[in-house]
Amino acid sequence: MFHALVAGGIVFPGLFLLAKNSLKRLPWLQWDEADAVVISARLVSSIQAVMASTAGYIVFSSCQHVLDDQHWLTSTYTQFAVPYFIYDIYAMFLCHWHKYRVKGHEGAGPRSLRTVTRTFLHKEFLMVLHHLCMVLVCFPVSVLWRQGKGDFFLGCMLMAELSTPFVCLGKVLILYKRQHTLLHKVNGLLMLVTFFCCRILLFPYMYWAYGRHAGLPLHRVPLALPPACNLGAALLLAPQLYWFGLICRGAARLFRRARPKDTATAALRNGHGPGGRALD
Repeated sequence: MFHALVAGGIVFPGLFLLAKNSLKRLPWLQWDEADAVVISARLVSSIQAVMASTAGYIVFSSCQHVLDDQHWLTSTYTQFAVPYFIYDIYAMFLCHWHKYRVKGHEGAGPRSLRTVTRTFLHKEFLMVLHHLCMVLVCFPVSVLWRQGKGDFFLGCMLMAELSTPFVCLGKVLILYKRQHTLLHKVNGLLMLVTFFCCRILLFPYMYWAYGRHAGLPLHRVPLALPPACNLGAALLLAPQLYWFGLICRGAARLFRRARPKDTATAALRNGHGPGGRALD
């Protein structure tokens, strides 16, 4: 039963180590440990996201009955992905550790590890909590409590990972000061669309799909479901709304920074210098 669990525990840390060592050894890149760790962590997250969303689509498209239809990928990939969330907490800590050292805190002595851990948990508290909930709550629920029901909905949840590669690429571009490139803007647009569709609209869609199965209008579905289902959906949706708000704020800041440049460029083309002064 737990072969997939063991496989995930080998695959994700193994991919990270393979990518990190390969990036450090490529002569034309000449990346140090910190760069290799950050890029490798984002790469493994993107690979897992592609695998999860692919598995989710296969399950979603194969289950015609939203409650009773089953697909072997549902339980297998759920077990396979659990070690990823444990590994990813460690990978996030490594990335934070290297960023901390780059900022000149490596001389803090024996207390530096405690300081870095404290700042990491303060900065990434919600993400760490999310990962722990995936392991300690969602995994037991999906394997034990469901009793083989609702593979369709688990397939939908797996497809939420579709936005992760764009999130990872955006973080890498910001880290390397590429916020004003066309790639960053296109990636930001794709991130907004996929995050909104796959992580926000996903929940009303699943309620609608159950309502269609049960012959209920959308607004009556929450009343027909057990309170535990509504509570679980609310707890899963809440951090997604928070992160989507952060993404929108970042996009708005980027747009506001881009507008003065566009205005200045247009003024120069029209024969005016900064401040509206005419150019001779």
